Amino acid sequence: MGLNSLKDALTPIIVLSICVIWVLLDQNRALDGIESALRLMTPLLLACLAGLYSERAGVFDIGLEGKMLMAAFSAATVAYLTGSAWLGLLAGIGGSLSLSLIHGLASITFRGNQLISGVAINFLASGLTVLLGIKIFGLGGRTPALVGDARFGDLNLPFADALAGVPLLGPIYSRLISGHSILVYMAILAVPLTWWVLYRTRFGLRLRAVGENPASVDTAGISVTRLRYAAIAICGILCGVAGAYLATGLSAGFVKEMTAGRGFIALAALIFAKWRPWGALFATLLFGLLESLANQYPNLDLGFVTIPSMFMNALPYILTVIILAGFVGRAIPPRAGGEPYVKER
Repeated sequence: MGLNSLKDALTPIIVLSICVIWVLLDQNRALDGIESALRLMTPLLLACLAGLYSERAGVFDIGLEGKMLMAAFSAATVAYLTGSAWLGLLAGIGGSLSLSLIHGLASITFRGNQLISGVAINFLASGLTVLLGIKIFGLGGRTPALVGDARFGDLNLPFADALAGVPLLGPIYSRLISGHSILVYMAILAVPLTWWVLYRTRFGLRLRAVGENPASVDTAGISVTRLRYAAIAICGILCGVAGAYLATGLSAGFVKEMTAGRGFIALAALIFAKWRPWGALFATLLFGLLESLANQYPNLDLGFVTIPSMFMNALPYILTVIILAGFVGRAIPPRAGGEPYVKER
């Protein structure tokens, strides 16, 4: 029991250790780096929670990358044409939900292979976004730059400027907590909300039961198909917000393949988190910290050796390989995951 608790606490310990060491080395640079990590982790966290809902219901979804990519393109296109980031967000959710519906039809209704369906969605989004981008804008698959209300601006929380001069707590509040896009706060608040939905509501109990033993749920007179469609719909919404944030918050428009493997990193973080909401928060923050470190220290000089920029940029992907290789302890997915449910007659 003690060993399991230690494994569960491993990610928070690593995250806090990186932050403390960073602050001790250079406080100003550390605050900038952690602030950047919060921005970088946001699409990962949203995609990780999206996969959490889907896989808890027994539907494996490796199409997170494609959904985020389609959402980013849809959001950037509508935001540019209308000048409204909020309309872009709705369009991004719509684009992601359309691919979720395709995945649901293939893997739930027609009982197809869930992994193949996810791969197909990734290929579809990769090609379709470039094709539509060239057709609509003629800019090689990208959209024009977003300006003004077409992007989500940063929010200054109350008293952020007044408290900036207070030692320690002031910089943390004014530079780390305040000054982010509203979508960053939505992503963080989605963690306790997901925990509450999954573990404190009847819907969450049924959703987790569908992922473990769908036959028992069906015997109780509850529709397995309806619950799984609800899970992939939530997955589509969260991926839509993640993709919209990439295009209208983190960046200023859509460029080809701008998700850059974030969907797959989110899946690795989900395994690292062992399909738990709070674990997803710390796992994605760890990936965000590594990416922020790579951005701040392209060539890290340790005195006796200099770590090249190529290695620093590869850190998040190296961690992904380590996680998938099973060095973080045994992660057991939902027992009915990946298997289509056939109702007994």
